[in-house]
Amino acid sequence: MNPSPILYSYWRSSASYRVRIALNLKGIAYEMRPVHLVANGGEHHAEAYRALNRQELLPTLIDGTAVLTQSLAIMEYLEETRPEVPLLPADPLGRARVRALAQAVAADAAPLTNLRALNALSTQLGASQEQRVAWTRHWITVCFDALEGMLAGPGGHFCHGDAPGMADACLVPQVYNARRWNVPMERYPAIVRIDANCATLDAFARAAPEAQPDYTPMP
Repeated sequence: MNPSPILYSYWRSSASYRVRIALNLKGIAYEMRPVHLVANGGEHHAEAYRALNRQELLPTLIDGTAVLTQSLAIMEYLEETRPEVPLLPADPLGRARVRALAQAVAADAAPLTNLRALNALSTQLGASQEQRVAWTRHWITVCFDALEGMLAGPGGHFCHGDAPGMADACLVPQVYNARRWNVPMERYPAIVRIDANCATLDAFARAAPEAQPDYTPMP
């Protein structure tokens, strides 16, 4: 029997959160290895972790001898190696739409609002905490203004139809971040509805930050 995959994760990392959802949706048991992004100067900068992930980012997934990085690439790998519970629809146009929704969050918005970007604002540009908050709210709002319109396409309970997938795995962590940063959600009824539908599923509940073994209450 092959050993379970190993996921290097941090409870409040959006990228890790996405992959936790994807693993759960596919019913893949995995071993969690927490990597704290703040303690000890950031454990992702330690030499042992850098040997696994040269970008010093989370998550990293170890599957047998394979070492995988970047959340979208990991989800695509899981889709190709464990296709039984799909994260993407069967038709090419549907797959393209779901990938576009996922990338609108993971490739466009999230990199501008993650810890690395916010720390650079402070250390290189002297941004205050108030400016960091304004920056984060701005880019989440830009993302959600677009996503709300993009989600007005095919109906269903989730981002694409009546089964959750890759786009939902990206959307839910971004909604979590939006609420953390007090972004008003009243103007995004489709996003709120989809997030609420996801919240009823065990795969999403078990992936939530507060459900992680390394969860630590923080302001």
